[in-house]
Amino acid sequence: MQSDEHAPTTVRDAERATDVHLADSLSALGIEAVSAARQIADIGSGAGFPGLALAVALPGAEVNLVESQRRKCEFLERVCLAAGVENARVVPARAEEWGEGISRNDVVVARALAVQPVVLEYAAPLLKLGGTLVDWRGKRVPGEEDAADRAAAVLGLRRTALRKVVPFEGARDHHLHVFAKAVQTPARFPRRAGVARKRPLGHRTAR
Repeated sequence: MQSDEHAPTTVRDAERATDVHLADSLSALGIEAVSAARQIADIGSGAGFPGLALAVALPGAEVNLVESQRRKCEFLERVCLAAGVENARVVPARAEEWGEGISRNDVVVARALAVQPVVLEYAAPLLKLGGTLVDWRGKRVPGEEDAADRAAAVLGLRRTALRKVVPFEGARDHHLHVFAKAVQTPARFPRRAGVARKRPLGHRTAR
């Protein structure tokens, strides 16, 4: 990856990338729902983390790398081919517009994608009933977590865990936020593309 000038990441040193991307991505393997998943969607996949790393670690799972930007999709295709990752598939779509993925996934993962209420709205329709969302976060922001919990209640999700992880030596403020799909997401979701970011759920102005 560090030799690809089009790689959508600022981390070019191989050793640092192992920590910042690979180790951080694999920290989710300690969550039973992730290690047992057979259908995983990585939304806003970008450079392929955590989705590509999980695909390699979980050869029995099918991992969909959902990414809307063409250049990033082309990069992901090259990486999958070069690394021989046969259980990962690049999906060139916005999460809100990926109709094929509705109610299909055991696990949805997201890393550095958007504020948490937005991630919840993207993920909830894609999860099977009983499925799990894992959202990678840095330092905790109580106000955002409160808004996310309100959004979760609307979307049929509930927070089941908030894990502080230390994926590599010196890592600080790394957290995995885990949500379960407790009831079916209302049919009005997903809202049309772009609305979740403009009017995040959990805020008084959202509707």
